[in-house]
This record gives sequence, C-alpha cells and structure tokens, in this order.
Amino acid sequence: MGKGYIHIYTGNGKGKTTAALGLAVRAVCAGKKVFFGQFVKGMKYNEVKCENYLPNIKFKQFGRRCFINEGPEKEDIDIAINGLKEIEAIILSEEYDVIIMDEITIALYFKLLNIEDVLKVLKNKPYETELILTGRYAQNELLDIADLITEMKEVKHYYYDGVLSRDGIDK
Repeated sequence: MGKGYIHIYTGNGKGKTTAALGLAVRAVCAGKKVFFGQFVKGMKYNEVKCENYLPNIKFKQFGRRCFINEGPEKEDIDIAINGLKEIEAIILSEEYDVIIMDEITIALYFKLLNIEDVLKVLKNKPYETELILTGRYAQNELLDIADLITEMKEVKHYYYDGVLSRDGIDK
C-alpha cells in the first residue's frame, strides 16, 4: 500500500457521513480493514450495523445524546476526549488501513475537543494510514493539512418540507 491521505468531508449539505460510509464499504471490499469512529453521535444509526454484514469494519460511537440546542455537558466532553485517545491508539497500532473520524469537526466546533490535540493525532499518523474526517464547520487548521477536501453544499432539502430522517435513507 502507498501513502495514506487525509480527507475532509465538510459543508452544510447532506452526505458527509454517507460519503465516508461509501469509502468504508469500498475499502472493505478491497480487503482493507476500517475503523469508523463517530463523535457526538450516540443514537444507533443504521450504519453501526455494518459490522454485522461486512468483514473488517469496526464501529464505535463517542457520544451519548443530542445536545445541539442545550449545549454539551461535562460527560459529553469526557466521552469525546476519551474517544480521541482511543482513536489515537488505534491509529498508532497500524491495525486499520482506513480510519474515519465522523463528526470530528462538530466535536471541535462545540469545544468537546481542542484543535491542538486533534492536530497532534493527525500529524502522528503512520505513512500508509488513510484518515477521513467529517462534519460541518471544518476548522482552517484541519483544512491546511488535508490532502483532499470535499464541501457538501445544501441546495434543497426535504427536511424543510417537514420530512424527518427516514430509516435506511437518512439514518
């Protein structure tokens, strides 16, 4: 395997986690091992079931509840900090070819993590490891070190017509 790159999927449009999932499925089908860590999320989205159907993929959530409207509590911060430590150990173990840090930029935006700690983890990645970061509001420091950046732009969304997340499509 050659050099591993750092990808960022950001923006206000739908599809960041979905794009990361697509890459994860593609990697597993190519015989690679994938770790998919979800920051902030604690709800059991359908993607966490992937490990029941696909070999070589592991999911772990580093969140507990939705706090977008009320703000995070100390427990949310502790879970995120411990999640970053776990991801760092996973990266350094070189056990996985692809590591996804889903909603890491949201964890930074809500100050669950600090940018210096995240940058340290990213800068110490092994040469061949591919890292994928997702979430809105990607910080400039992350954009500066990324090798690939995709911005999802919302043009139209059925949510504004009252359609909530649909099972198997949006969650």
